This record gives sequence, structure tokens and C-alpha cells, in this order.
Amino acid sequence: MMEKIINLLKEQNIQIPKLLLFNYKKLALTEKDFILLIYLLNENGSIFNPKKISENLNTTLPEILELVDHLSTNGLLSIQLHKQNGVREEQIHLDGLYEKLAYLIINVEEKTEVKSKNIYDLFEQEFGRTLSPMEYEIIGGWCDAGFEQEVIILALKEATYNGVSNLRYIDKILYEWKKKGFQTKQDVEKDRANYQAKKVEKKELFDYDWLNDNDE
Repeated sequence: MMEKIINLLKEQNIQIPKLLLFNYKKLALTEKDFILLIYLLNENGSIFNPKKISENLNTTLPEILELVDHLSTNGLLSIQLHKQNGVREEQIHLDGLYEKLAYLIINVEEKTEVKSKNIYDLFEQEFGRTLSPMEYEIIGGWCDAGFEQEVIILALKEATYNGVSNLRYIDKILYEWKKKGFQTKQDVEKDRANYQAKKVEKKELFDYDWLNDNDE
């Protein structure tokens, strides 16, 4: 499989859409499906010539036909009959693939928009005021740095609990957690539970009446 990809890259000026590269498994595609789609996307002509495809990809004709059937069943490509100059030709159309890739873009953007809106609204609600453009950038920077939204919200709540409503304080909390290796909400809550357990244990130790201990 790797050899086929290398040969394909060497023989032609292949362009691989980044969106397809990162998401082909989400489209229920195998590696062979992926290679065939790369080939079809980079073909200058749209005439369906399975024999030529099999030769270029160094595989068998039945395998190419099987892959095309699989992609067609999944709605990623279609083969349509066209008549040109009195000659009928089968042509490959990848409209289905483009539609699914467009849906991926829209879906990602919608999730990002909802996520951003929720977290910014929550900060404004907790602070009781509108965020400044600089504060928007700082919060966005935390998201870009890999902090999960739930972790950022926990840091916000801790700051609010301590009566502090500025992002510098929250920034210190987040990077202290990062230094400790906390990556999720569960990591933070587990650390808090351990801290509380140690406090209770320490309190019981000091409250114990050692002088009146009658150990029989």
C-alpha cells in the first residue's frame, strides 16, 4: 500500500485535499478507497477507464471495480453516461465527495461557533459585564493552546469562588494545572478529592485525644 502511494506521488503532481486526508476514516473509507479518490481527484479527464486506473495504481481490474462500487454505494462518486460527438462515454463525477467534505467543514464550524459562544457567554455571565476584545483573544488563546472547555470553565469557577474576576488569575490556574499534567475535568476533580481527603485525615489526626486513649 505504501509503495503504491509513493509511486503515485512520483509519477504525477498529486494534490491531496487536507480535509480528505484528515477525515477519510470519518467517511468510512479504507486506505484503498482513499488512494483511488486521490487518483480520481487529480485526473485531468473525467472519462471512466478502469483498466487505465488499475494499471496506474498497480492493482487488478476487479479490485478497482469493487472499490468504485463501494464509493458509489456510499454516495461519494457516480458514473454517468454522456454523449459527445455521437460517442457515448462513461464519466466519473465526484459531487457526492465534495458535498460530504463541505458538510464536514460546516459541521466543524458550527461546533466551533457553539463552543466559542457558550464559553464567552459564560465568562460574561460570571463577570457580570461584557468582555473586552483583548479578553476574547486571551480566552481563544487558551482554547488554541489545547485547554478543554470544561477545564477552562473549572478555572473560571475557582476564580469566581475566590472573588477574583480577571483573566490573569485564571491564566495562572490553568498553567499550574498544565504543569501538574491535568488535561481533563476529571484530572482536576480527582486532585481536589485527594486534597480534601488529606485535609480530613490531617484534621482527624490532630483532633485525636492521645492523652485519654485507653488502648486495651
